[in-house]
Amino acid sequence: MLGLKLPTDPRWVDIATKNIVDILVDHAYCEQKAASSCISLIVLHSDKKYLVDTLTPIVSEEWSHFRMVLKELNTRGYSLGPQRKDEYVIALQALITKGGSPEQRLLDSLLVNALIEARSCERFRILSEEIEDSDLKLFYHELMKSEAGHYMTFIDIAKNYIDETKVKYRLDEFLAAEALIIESMRPERKRMH
Repeated sequence: MLGLKLPTDPRWVDIATKNIVDILVDHAYCEQKAASSCISLIVLHSDKKYLVDTLTPIVSEEWSHFRMVLKELNTRGYSLGPQRKDEYVIALQALITKGGSPEQRLLDSLLVNALIEARSCERFRILSEEIEDSDLKLFYHELMKSEAGHYMTFIDIAKNYIDETKVKYRLDEFLAAEALIIESMRPERKRMH
C-alpha cells in the first residue's frame, strides 16, 4: 500500500530502541512540522476547497499527536529539548520543482508530504512490533494507522486536482528518489526518519 521501494535498515530499530528519548524528541518535532506543513498548504492553496476541507482536520490530528508525544516524554521525565535539522525532509523537499507551474509545485508538495507519512508509518509499524515497552508498542501501533491514512489523503488530494496519470508518474519518480535518500542515510541516526 505504501509503495516504499526500500525498507528501513533492520539495524535502525535497535538504535531507536536504545535511544528512545532521542526518537521521541525527534518524533515530536516531526508531528509539529506535519501540522505546520498542512497549514502552509492550506494558506498557499486557500482557493482549493477540497484541499482546505481535507487538510484542516489533519492539522488538528497532527497537533494532537505532538501533544501525545510530549506526554510520553514527560511520563519518562524528559523535556522536548532543541529541534534538530531533519536531513531526510530537507532531501525530499529538494525534489520539489523549482520555478515549475503552480500545478507541478502543488503536486510535488503533496507527494513530499505523502512520502514523509509513508516512511513514518513504516517506522511506527517497526516500533510497534519490535519495541519492548508495552505502552510505546500500543502508542506506535495507533499512530501507524493514522499515518497510513494521511499518506493516502495526500495522494487523493493530488488526484483531485491533477490528472491521475501525472500523479502516478511523479509518485513513481519520488518513490525512487526517496529510496536513494534512505539508502544514503546512516541507519545509526537517532532520528525518526
